[in-house]
Amino acid sequence: MNITPFKTQMDKALHYLENEFMSLQLGRASTWLVENITVHASYGDMKVPQIAHVTILDPQTLKIEPRDKKECWAIAKAIFDAELWLTPQNEWSHILIKIPALTEERRNEISKKVKSMWEETKAKIRIVRQDAMKATKKLLENKEISENENKANEANIEDVVKEFNTKIDNLVKAKSEEVMKI
Repeated sequence: MNITPFKTQMDKALHYLENEFMSLQLGRASTWLVENITVHASYGDMKVPQIAHVTILDPQTLKIEPRDKKECWAIAKAIFDAELWLTPQNEWSHILIKIPALTEERRNEISKKVKSMWEETKAKIRIVRQDAMKATKKLLENKEISENENKANEANIEDVVKEFNTKIDNLVKAKSEEVMKI
């Protein structure tokens, strides 16, 4: 059985987790903070980088310069509504975002969010594992593979799942440590 499609699905879950971690507000400026925020612009819904240039002025400040200055208000509103604990300052030609230092309370909240993302990703991996096991069982029931091949497929699936779970656990451990030591 070809396990590649299942590995691809697990890779997507892992990459999703990595991207979610990049968008966490950890007390320092990063363009990833606003990368996935959808702005309801006058010409349709778009992500912040599609309608504005995002730069890091210093470790605590982001500057967002809309290509169309009329969209400053919509961008500022979208950032505020995204519930990232960011307060955009609309300067009418650009937006400044001062990244606040993390409090102990906020670190604990982020830590809980990291754990929630970890659980969500583990659930996605379990679903892919179940699909892979069903696929190999179906091949066995249709007499396309032998019992030994089925056991080998199941062992291969388990090995891949363990590999991805280890990667996810290591990623979450590193992010949790980063959140608590900042």
